[in-house]
Amino acid sequence: MTEIDPITLSVLAGRMEQIADEMDATLFRAAFNPIIAEAHDASHGLYHATTGDTLVQGKSGLPIFVGVMSFAVKAVIEKAAADGDLENGDIYIFNDAHIGGTHLSDMRLVRPYFHNGKLFCFLASVGHWHDVGGAVPGNYNPGATEVFQEAFVLPPVKLARKGTVNQDIIDILLRNTRLPQSAMGDLNGQLGALDLGVQRMDELLTEYGGDTITAALEALGNRAEALMRAELAELPDGRWEAEDFLDNDGIIDEALKIRVALEIKDDRMVLDFSGSSPQCAGPVNIALPTTAAAAYVAIKHVFPALPANAGVMRPIEVIVPEGSLLSAEFPAPTGGYTETILRMIDVVFSAFAQAAPDRVVANAYGTINALSIAGKRSDGTAWVMFSFYGGGHGGSVESDGLNHGNAPISTATIPPMEILEAAYPVMFRTWALRPDSGGAGAHRGGMGAVYEIEVLEENGAEAFLFGERGRFAPKGIVEGGDGAMNHFTFEQSDGWQAPPLASKMRGIKLTQGQAVRLETPGGGGYGPAAAREARAVARDVARGLVSADQADTDYGTAWREVTV
Repeated sequence: MTEIDPITLSVLAGRMEQIADEMDATLFRAAFNPIIAEAHDASHGLYHATTGDTLVQGKSGLPIFVGVMSFAVKAVIEKAAADGDLENGDIYIFNDAHIGGTHLSDMRLVRPYFHNGKLFCFLASVGHWHDVGGAVPGNYNPGATEVFQEAFVLPPVKLARKGTVNQDIIDILLRNTRLPQSAMGDLNGQLGALDLGVQRMDELLTEYGGDTITAALEALGNRAEALMRAELAELPDGRWEAEDFLDNDGIIDEALKIRVALEIKDDRMVLDFSGSSPQCAGPVNIALPTTAAAAYVAIKHVFPALPANAGVMRPIEVIVPEGSLLSAEFPAPTGGYTETILRMIDVVFSAFAQAAPDRVVANAYGTINALSIAGKRSDGTAWVMFSFYGGGHGGSVESDGLNHGNAPISTATIPPMEILEAAYPVMFRTWALRPDSGGAGAHRGGMGAVYEIEVLEENGAEAFLFGERGRFAPKGIVEGGDGAMNHFTFEQSDGWQAPPLASKMRGIKLTQGQAVRLETPGGGGYGPAAAREARAVARDVARGLVSADQADTDYGTAWREVTV
């Protein structure tokens, strides 16, 4: 193996990250749908030629894809080995969530990269397509009991052979979406990103040679492992447990448990999710690749200095019980995977708060509130406004929680209302912070948000919500208070109504002028409320974040004596 000095290793690490970053940027600029173009729900990376392990991921892509795309690449490696026909210029495409993780909206493209006639690594692109068929526009179907009710299921197939695109596959894809122009634009964006990745890899290997890059990749993996072991060795040995609940599965109105036991011994860690609820009827199940990826995301939050590299997970064992909703088998629905992995992250944080409270934050708002509003325009064309919405983040040892942030499974941004109003026949009556929604604490939780969205199309529309935290509030830690729960209502001829299942509902008919209203959760508080400075409370009241009555209840009346 070629020896590589630290300076060259650092330079090459930056160069390879830049390749993934450029691939991200290429897709963001080319994509047609706002979920990719504005919210950046996509990712690109480099993956090991034989194991599929993550080598490098872009900094702009979603962290959850670091782990799941490794499983996607492994699926392609197995497919190619079975078929025996992997060649330069091949591109595989699929969305099967039980193989590649997450859900069917995420379209994965995997391309082998060859150097001097030999397979060197894989390049991969994943993006959340706007609509992939199924019973519900936008694909977040809260009433699904099998994947076929969520979207069109595509197993790993060759989109291109030796550089020639198979138009038949494209025709199938475009026939299975309500928005073929959007899908075609996103597909071309992903293909363009892969082309750029090949070009940049050619340049890199021409400059440094294959042996040097191979040595750098191996060294980066070993370095990530060593850093993880060093971090774990600094923590106390022990075992800590935490549990939380999902409201329901969208079918049966019963709470579902997510439980974790965290064990640290020397430089190793175990995350044991035994005791979590069994596989359920509705679409909050997740496949094993998604569970492994969510565990990685939680760990990356606790140890933020660690690189996005598979070596991080070598000292960590993730135990997932067979038959649980965290290891769902095909064809169990998985469309609402976001809600389940958010609860996984919450319980990992709550367990870590007992071991090392200075390293974690209180629970964030814990739901993306996947809201789809769809209909037909007066000219008969379909429109689908699918988006996700923000909420409060948890307080930490250093500060109050972020107000109106995005979910901690991603680095995505919330699409601006100006973009949504320009693209769809809707108007936001309200887009504001939600007072009194953050949990009390020495450092309070961040504020959730209020969105009220009116339908302008004369033909009306139909709305679908897939959310969570309607019955179980985001938890505070280290004696901090809980955040406010999610609250969703919709306008009908007889007034405002709420879903029977609190956070999930499909088929909400809206006429022109009617609206839906989301009041999203706040984050949990950190530390006892009695330890919060009176000046900080007074400042919150003055800014309208906390009402005077709520401040009196949570913190007492000393703040009233303070001038801000």
